[in-house]
Amino acid sequence: MSKEYENKHFIIQKGKAICDKGTQFPNFKVTSHQKHYWNNEKDSADYLAVTEDDVQFNPPAVPFGNCTLKNNQPCSFTATGKWNKIYDKVKVLGKSCLTEISELQCVVGGKIKVMEHGQQAELNKQNFKNSNTIIHNQINPLVDLDEFVEDLEGDDLYS
Repeated sequence: MSKEYENKHFIIQKGKAICDKGTQFPNFKVTSHQKHYWNNEKDSADYLAVTEDDVQFNPPAVPFGNCTLKNNQPCSFTATGKWNKIYDKVKVLGKSCLTEISELQCVVGGKIKVMEHGQQAELNKQNFKNSNTIIHNQINPLVDLDEFVEDLEGDDLYS
């Protein structure tokens, strides 16, 4: 992985986009497939992987609000082509995936970028089991990590 993509997340449908000439932040709309989901076991449409061919947004009408290049009139977004700065090492049905650094150009002149990737980190038991006890105790001396992990064994909260 090149440094440019290091520590970057893939984009999912519930992520948000931003146009440097707009006033609103629409969600992505996946139209290129209905098959691949990032970090979701239930196959929720919100977690569909956004690819280079997904150049529509939700809401579809006036997705970016008012456009400063059109004297603050309603946005009439039309993409000039596919997304740029895509991650071509991971593909969904032959289409490269978007990351947080991907960009898309509008024919009116705005540049669309990723504002939020849409994914959320969630803790589970394995996160605590893999933690370094010494470091944890320096950061949070009030909690005995080993004792906490033992207590988690019977707890379904972090499964």
